[in-house]
Amino acid sequence: MVKRQNLPTRAFGAEPGVPDIPALAGWVAAHRGMQADLLTYRLDQSLAPQRPAGITIPCAGGRFYADRILSCLLGITGVSGKKALDEIGVQPGAMIEDAGSITTQQKGAWCAMPAPHALGIVDTYYHDEEEWNDAITGAYRTLLRAQRDAGIAGHVLIGDTATDAECARLTRQNVFFFVPAPDRESLAYLMEYQRQVAVPKNRLDLVFDLANEYDLHQLIILDPDAEAIALALSHLDPDQVMGGGYCTANCEGYWSALVKAAGYTR
Repeated sequence: MVKRQNLPTRAFGAEPGVPDIPALAGWVAAHRGMQADLLTYRLDQSLAPQRPAGITIPCAGGRFYADRILSCLLGITGVSGKKALDEIGVQPGAMIEDAGSITTQQKGAWCAMPAPHALGIVDTYYHDEEEWNDAITGAYRTLLRAQRDAGIAGHVLIGDTATDAECARLTRQNVFFFVPAPDRESLAYLMEYQRQVAVPKNRLDLVFDLANEYDLHQLIILDPDAEAIALALSHLDPDQVMGGGYCTANCEGYWSALVKAAGYTR
């Protein structure tokens, strides 16, 4: 008997646009009494469509969260300059407030943000790559821990590539490095440090090739379809495969479509 089943799904964040004034005014009216700014609104909008869609592991945030991280880092110039001019420190208050907003909306949610290299900060203080990496990843560890203490389940760090320095210093059970379109080198770093990896469906063959060298416990197919799911299940058990999503446009229908696409028959 053919039975239809659904892969569990997880989100890696979203990139909601900047709202027009009526939309923002309506949101503010609905959240009267809440301390909030434009980033708070975008966090809310990145997460809001995921719950009704039935995403198994929801995640607020995205690359847009860079502005909040930069505002919480000491020793860095303004957003336009992005230079390290002094010893890096942290002032996590705003990120702790964000964590409270996220967990009020959805308990067990994760939070996505740019990986350290994706902030684009230029080191003009340490003048030593090892010291700089220690400083910026140490600051990240403090910020992430502050949010987890406030109820965030874990963090997704988004980058255009994966680096050995960041993966070695930041990979934890509750920290997931996410490269939306990894090349072979980045994928090898991800699989070296993580037992879970998320890849587009057109790069599954590359994952299975590298799986001969690295231990893979779970594969997350970004925007899966029936063919990709069948290919993954020909290599892995069903409990080792998930559907994943990272929404960059039209997010209202995106998450529901993702859950529907994660269905398969056996």
